Amino acid sequence: MISLKVKKEYYQALLEKKTEYEGVFYVGVKTTGVFCRPACPARKPKFENCEFFETAEQAMLASFRPCKRCKPLSHPDSVSEVVKILVEAVEGNPEKRWKDKDFNELSIDSSTARRQFKKRFGMTFVEYARARRMGLAMREIRAGSQVIDAQIATGYESGSGFRDAFSRIMGTPPASSRTHTVFHAAWIDTKLGPMIGVSDEKALYLLEFVDRRGLEREVERLREKSKAAIIPGTTEPLQLIEEELNAYFNGDLSEFKTPFFIQGSPFQKGVWNQLRKIPVGETWSYTELAKKINHPSAVRAVARANGCNQLAIIIPCHRVIRANGDLAGYAGGLTRKKWLIEHERKMADRMSLPGK
Repeated sequence: MISLKVKKEYYQALLEKKTEYEGVFYVGVKTTGVFCRPACPARKPKFENCEFFETAEQAMLASFRPCKRCKPLSHPDSVSEVVKILVEAVEGNPEKRWKDKDFNELSIDSSTARRQFKKRFGMTFVEYARARRMGLAMREIRAGSQVIDAQIATGYESGSGFRDAFSRIMGTPPASSRTHTVFHAAWIDTKLGPMIGVSDEKALYLLEFVDRRGLEREVERLREKSKAAIIPGTTEPLQLIEEELNAYFNGDLSEFKTPFFIQGSPFQKGVWNQLRKIPVGETWSYTELAKKINHPSAVRAVARANGCNQLAIIIPCHRVIRANGDLAGYAGGLTRKKWLIEHERKMADRMSLPGK
């Protein structure tokens, strides 16, 4: 998380259009939905309408789209023709899922695109396109918009256009919620970055950081198994988990009470149930976890099940490490995993004090 002091520093750099901050941060403007470079010539927003990000990917996953004036991903002096072509192509159809044939139609080699995007932006082209797609959905989830409001805010003139885009991202058109099971998705801000929660009226089904690797696949898997439509909104489980996450990150809560539902094979459920038995402040190795479920030789299968957990933090897959003590295997990022482990150790130390 960027501290308030640093945010104020970045805002002053934005007001003064300081070019030395280029590449250091990006600013998302809540009132327009775009993100910009520090030296953007556009009229400057108020401080309270700004969100600051260290990377363009973070800005896009937080639902902001690139500014058309400063073009934060297309600066003409620093990107190749290949990058400019692909950025323009994505902006022309941001909900598109790219395949090899799409690169061939532009006479661009996919490996070249990957390499050049990684060098310039610190992410591959596929990661860029994914962030842009997810940003469309996250924008509406974050706002909790009604379908018609989401259509207008996204810029689609026709209802069918918006439904098509939404269905490509979340898997089911919003209108189908009238005839199918309905899940609601909500944006939840935390100290470690925004999360997305998905639930029905009774239980939580998914809780993940919005920049988690493979989040789209997680959403698709949930939708396919549940046969549900996923639309922006809130429910009692979503409200409760937001309250509990706030208490958890403040160090005041170590056991979650939000009702949840897990979908998986008997083996996966066995692993996930065992994860919840790892005491706060402790870590187990994958080998230890395999022994606990009476499958000592299934260490790799245990690791795969650990990675398939769709309920981050409340099913604490972050408490599992390698036998040599190294951190590994956390889709939310090793930096977050380290923070969570250290945070829980501090909580456990406080709880062990006399009078606690």
